[in-house]
Amino acid sequence: MTHPLASTTPSPASSSWTWQGHTIRYRCLAGPEPAGLQRVVLIHGFGASLDHWRHNLPVIARRFSVCAIDLLGFGASDKPRSRLADEAEQPGAVRYCFDLWAEQVADFVQQVALQHAPSARVHLVGNSIGGVVALRAAQLLVARGVPLAQVILIDCAQRTLDEKRVAELPLLERWSRPLVKQLVRQRWLVAPLFRALARPAFIRQVLERAYPSGANIDDALVELLHRPSTDAGAPESFRGFVNLFDDHLAPELLAELTVPVRMLWGAEDPWEAPAEAECWARLFPCVQELKVLPGLGHCPHDEAPERVNPILLDWLKAEAGATAEVQRAWEIT
Repeated sequence: MTHPLASTTPSPASSSWTWQGHTIRYRCLAGPEPAGLQRVVLIHGFGASLDHWRHNLPVIARRFSVCAIDLLGFGASDKPRSRLADEAEQPGAVRYCFDLWAEQVADFVQQVALQHAPSARVHLVGNSIGGVVALRAAQLLVARGVPLAQVILIDCAQRTLDEKRVAELPLLERWSRPLVKQLVRQRWLVAPLFRALARPAFIRQVLERAYPSGANIDDALVELLHRPSTDAGAPESFRGFVNLFDDHLAPELLAELTVPVRMLWGAEDPWEAPAEAECWARLFPCVQELKVLPGLGHCPHDEAPERVNPILLDWLKAEAGATAEVQRAWEIT
């Protein structure tokens, strides 16, 4: 029997939104709560898309209005040519970075998610690099006066290769770093490297590490990760991302954030250590709660939605307010 909080509902049709001249794909589902109360926005991680919320979006929509978006350079959104920080301006090229994606999300919240409910409170949910994007977007939205309910981080990227964390790297990695940085700038190297990494067989190998329980590693998951990689511009967004050696770090953003933050982590995440998340929970007053889920990896929302969805719904309810209207909406199944 299928667990009621692990959706197998077919994905509804997506919509498109034009942002800074680029076509952005998104998907929104209306929830049962009275108009204008809450909006949930889901932000995927590196190499993924809004389809990675396949088991979460329909379940959340039973309670709240929810949207998911493809970041620029990923999924079915446009993938323009990359421009590194020290490269000259080029027509149509973009500098892929967390400020770019955060501005995209903040504008999406205001122009799309809140279009018919400008006073609704916003919940941002991000996985992996989507967590860093969510934190930075939260800063932008607060500065714009948008009512933000909370940020939920799912295995937020810790970005150990950032310049500000070089001293933590092993000696060999520090020694080879200048060479690596020069190599990943080169399109002649990055494009074939990307094509090699984007093969379905290799994607499945990575998923076997990311999903240690092995649950939900199916053909649909491999396809939703592989298909966008066949787009002509996909190596360009990859080039932009692998050159982010000096950008925002989650602790710096958490130190400045005043809205509530809740964190969900797979205990067996092979890349983002739960121990660091536990450190964040101790250090930053904005962090309200951390749940570490035994046996799960980097994407617990897709690996075990039957365990993650109840937590997400509880956290969304916690910050949704205690009005009678919200309480009645919550009882609707």
